[in-house]
Amino acid sequence: MYFDGALNINGASAGILFITVTKDKLQYVLRIHFPASNNVVEYKVCLHGLWIAFELDVKCLMVYGDSTLVINQLNKDWSYSSEKMDAYCTEIRKLEGKFYGIEYHLVVCDQNQLADHLSKLGSSRAVIPPGVFIQDLLAPSIKEDKEVEEVPPTEQLLVAMPSPVADWREQFIKYLTSAEVPVDKTETECLVHRSKLYVLLDGSLMRKSAKEGILQKCITQEEGVKLLLEIHSSSCGNHAASTTLVGKAFRASFYWPTAITDAEDLIRRCEGCQFFAK
Repeated sequence: MYFDGALNINGASAGILFITVTKDKLQYVLRIHFPASNNVVEYKVCLHGLWIAFELDVKCLMVYGDSTLVINQLNKDWSYSSEKMDAYCTEIRKLEGKFYGIEYHLVVCDQNQLADHLSKLGSSRAVIPPGVFIQDLLAPSIKEDKEVEEVPPTEQLLVAMPSPVADWREQFIKYLTSAEVPVDKTETECLVHRSKLYVLLDGSLMRKSAKEGILQKCITQEEGVKLLLEIHSSSCGNHAASTTLVGKAFRASFYWPTAITDAEDLIRRCEGCQFFAK
């Protein structure tokens, strides 16, 4: 397994390349939609790669990366530089027990070009070529006890998620795949009219942006609220308005119909935002 992460002004992403004993290749692009440092991205992709390997029933694994910090810490040659690194390494140690054998090797960048190319595909938001698996990561995979303890009371209010609701995407997916429509004639006319903005791409519902004409991935309300929380937490010092939060979410190529309402509810829960609004 080769892994690499990329972090630039367009966002964070990572690439994973598996090469089997028969020289078959499996390629993954991870698009990361939460604030992360370069070291966290490297640890994240390594951890996610081990999860994938475990799910593929891999028993022996050689892991190659060009991150000196990650490889040396996993090989216990270096001590941890922060509790966050310790937390990621602890999760990796748990997964190691599921393999018969696993080794970590440091390689120079020139020997990690394919994984590097995959990571840059995700961070540049370029078109992903056929045969490459894509996964969107909306939240960190670990939580540190210290971080949880230090969350301010105003931010604790923000983590309350909405009650489970029906997936709003189902009606569009059913109509686009099998022309299934509601019994009510008025609802059917409304659905047919609104469906002109939607298309199915590789099984995922996408919405064509009214202004730019770009495709936005349709997500559930729960996923949308999580995305708004990540955006808000990364820019809470500015206490951005609800329209600003939604604008950032939409520019990241995500869409859900209750975005404005969810953002306004989030702003109402933040005492800091209310203070600056006065």
